[in-house]
Amino acid sequence: MRYLPSIAAMQCFEAAARHLSFTRAADELSLTQSAVSKQVAQLESFLNRKLFRRVRRSLCLTPEGAIYIGEVRKILTQLEMSSQYIMSYNSHLDVLKIATLPTFGSRWLTPRLTAFLDRHPHISLDCCEKVESFDLDKEGIDIAFFYGHGSWPGLECHRLFDEEVVPVCAPVLLNSQALDSPLDLTRYRLLHLSTRPQAWHDWFASQSLTTEHSYQGNRFETFHMLIRSTMAGAGIALLPRFLIEDELARGELVMPWSHSLISANGYYLAYPERLGEVEKVRLFADYVMQSSH
Repeated sequence: MRYLPSIAAMQCFEAAARHLSFTRAADELSLTQSAVSKQVAQLESFLNRKLFRRVRRSLCLTPEGAIYIGEVRKILTQLEMSSQYIMSYNSHLDVLKIATLPTFGSRWLTPRLTAFLDRHPHISLDCCEKVESFDLDKEGIDIAFFYGHGSWPGLECHRLFDEEVVPVCAPVLLNSQALDSPLDLTRYRLLHLSTRPQAWHDWFASQSLTTEHSYQGNRFETFHMLIRSTMAGAGIALLPRFLIEDELARGELVMPWSHSLISANGYYLAYPERLGEVEKVRLFADYVMQSSH
């Protein structure tokens, strides 16, 4: 049998920590001040740690309390999300959990979802964004979109398309200055995606060029941040052409040099091998692969 603190005690502790007042926490929770104080005392007894201390009539967290409040908030948030999920659950819908790269999801995948949902109204999508690598089974993910080499243990992977990267910047950045060589781009700030620090090096190398500046510059975690910063004139970035076709067409971004580079990696749809014959997975995978051509 698990020996766990009560949810009520954690709720009282969280409210008291947020307000730094048992009285205001009691008002929020529709309890008496003594009830909140008692719940917190029981929690402290359970943990064998003091969570609050009094300083000149004011309430403040102890070091242990400051650590514990972060964990308690995670638990309460997850409990709330799980409860809301069950409350909104529809037994007639088959939920498909999808993980996608952030900018790929918003710019390429999302515009294609409406047609799929119209065709398969019995399937409901639960989409999340992932930047770091993760385990599909542990995360409960049915289908994921990756950028890489396309070989992951236990996953069936389907290549959607290659990636062509091009240098782009805001039109105002160049001030009509002519560029005589790709190396002239290093006169400006080179912007980088954090997960691809070698991108500029590879781009220069594909033209038999090297520069000490290829690894220098500002870094951004997602392509979305990189695109927005480039449009604001922060510098020159290497970006996948398919993500910025609209900005190029509208003239919001321009290519200061025409050379492009096709990456050896590509974008993949992947799912656990054991789910290959599950209807919702098969229907979605087939639809996406048709949409990618």
